[in-house]
Amino acid sequence: MHNAKSKLAIIMTGGGARAAYQVGVLKAIGELLEKGAPSPFTIICGTSAGAINAAALAAGADRYHVAVRQLNHIWSNFSSDQVFRTDLPGIIKTGAHWLLTMMLGGLGKHGRIYLLDRQPLRKLLEHYLDSAIFQTRIDAGALDALSVSASGYSSHQSVSFFHGRRDLKNWKRAQRIGLATPITIDHLMASSAIPFLFEPQKIHREYFGDGSMRQTAPISPALHLGAQRVLIIGNRMETIPEPEQIENPDFPTLGEIAGHALDSIFLDSLGADIERLQRINRTIRLIDKNAKEKHGITLREVDVQVIYPSQDLGELARRHMHEFPWTLRTLMRGMGVYSKTNSNLASYLLFEKGYCNTLIDLGYHDTLNQKDDIARFLAGVG
Repeated sequence: MHNAKSKLAIIMTGGGARAAYQVGVLKAIGELLEKGAPSPFTIICGTSAGAINAAALAAGADRYHVAVRQLNHIWSNFSSDQVFRTDLPGIIKTGAHWLLTMMLGGLGKHGRIYLLDRQPLRKLLEHYLDSAIFQTRIDAGALDALSVSASGYSSHQSVSFFHGRRDLKNWKRAQRIGLATPITIDHLMASSAIPFLFEPQKIHREYFGDGSMRQTAPISPALHLGAQRVLIIGNRMETIPEPEQIENPDFPTLGEIAGHALDSIFLDSLGADIERLQRINRTIRLIDKNAKEKHGITLREVDVQVIYPSQDLGELARRHMHEFPWTLRTLMRGMGVYSKTNSNLASYLLFEKGYCNTLIDLGYHDTLNQKDDIARFLAGVG
């Protein structure tokens, strides 16, 4: 059982196939732990594909290495047809429905716009994950909370569904709330439902989409759940190289526009939230302890460690685009994803062994390259 001092959280961000990078990070962390150790993370937060990894880690919170080994097995042997239908009838069915819906003004209230059918992913999750296990891990003291974020299409709120200890309370802030509820596969499907690509998921009275949408404060759920230290796994390079001045007179393709939009959804809020937390930490250090007690200031300093990819995941995807099944290659070409200037959309959909293993290896080596810092952070030293 973890003691009160070990309120260590992990946050796994969204990004479709990019979440394979997280598995490499988790593998490397396993090498810093004793064999058979429980998860060092008592608060586990995930968004989009990161929510699925978070759920798997929470399910195995009592035996960290076993949980990570299973995650690694799944991701290192992935193929796109385990996530969405790649057969010709499946592609034609959803593609034709999308086209007709757009042409006929939404086909009334029954018009559903999504490009890919994710029934294979639901079946995969049902095979590997029993959501009843989360409460078992909480009762055993191996887990304080699992949080999964999704975006409500009607309420326009970022909702952090959390399954945790009984003393944890709901919260409400501007356009974001925390709601205690048993986490199910429906929540994972909702959190990872990339807009336009995947079907929204109905939970209770509302349809939800990818949790990265409208998530202006991705660190917030971990803090509300009591985290004192937070490890964050990013999904893009910490410092983006200055783009080359490319002269491209061609009109942007649908694939380029979609990739740009997804980058805005998945990549833009984390850095700002980290900067905000660091500013708060500096401010708290300037306030005298007696003054904080006198004025009832409840803010606390939170240690943060971030692991970023050392390479451009979009560029890595470009080298593996030949791995798409032929139906997806045809679809991607039609959308202009094979553009010379942008392959970011592919980096979110390339659930194929070669690309996923490349990201796993990258995450593993990026973490080991800073293993001393990570080890000190996990131990709460420094």
